[in-house]
Amino acid sequence: MRRPLLLAVAVLAFATTACYPWVKPSGDAPLRYRDQVFVANTVTSNIEYGTAVDQLGNTVSLKMDVYRPTGDSVTSRPAVVWVHGGSFCCGNKTSPEIVDEAQTFARQGFVSASISYRLHPSGCSAGGPTATCVTAIQQAAEDARTAIRYLRTNASTYGIDTTRIAIAGTSAGAISAMNVAFDVPNAESSVRAAVSLSGAKIFGSAGPGDAATLLFHGTADVVVPYQWAVNTNNEAKAANLHSFLISWDGAGHVPYAQNRAQILDHQTNFFWWEMDLAHAAK
Repeated sequence: MRRPLLLAVAVLAFATTACYPWVKPSGDAPLRYRDQVFVANTVTSNIEYGTAVDQLGNTVSLKMDVYRPTGDSVTSRPAVVWVHGGSFCCGNKTSPEIVDEAQTFARQGFVSASISYRLHPSGCSAGGPTATCVTAIQQAAEDARTAIRYLRTNASTYGIDTTRIAIAGTSAGAISAMNVAFDVPNAESSVRAAVSLSGAKIFGSAGPGDAATLLFHGTADVVVPYQWAVNTNNEAKAANLHSFLISWDGAGHVPYAQNRAQILDHQTNFFWWEMDLAHAAK
């Protein structure tokens, strides 16, 4: 007679451990890392997190803008590295959707870091990848890893919990985020969670210990084909990693504005479960 109750408990336990991004954490509002707790954020712009030589032989100053909750007394906070899009030729760290996300999460209590990275004038096309494109993709991931290491090294300066770092990006930045998630040269470059908006994994292979992933993708995307996101999600699941693909039927590339509420909500929930924010400093 107790079987239905036991089944219900088992289902609830599975839902909790599976860390579904559509399951909102419980608790009275405002709950730090779930709700807006701060009315403003403070931005420190153009912090040099490293230098690197690009494909044209130029030494590039790699910079980030760091967003922190204004007036926060907590000194060990989860951090998210945000990576802009632009076909690996263009774009910058002040891309509107990236700034919106960085500000939103800073007001929830996170530290957000929007980064620049090495670009190449010819960029990339899904229909005809070139040698310079391949190198640009690799260099973008390298720079993102450099940014992660910088934040860990300077955690006390920015008030970061080094055990709770995530990465997220749009388009080319989403490809970079996925490449970082699945290709980890050392622990200092690792992240616990990675989010892709209209991106996919290009390099690396999913294996034990890799980051959990959340992908948003339109089925009609012709810039980064939808099937690439499906393949990324399937590979992660086959490696027994937490991975979730949110598909928008008929949507094209980077439909951020029309899906903003869902993107922010699902990212918030995803970070909460995958970064164990119930036990983060508050």
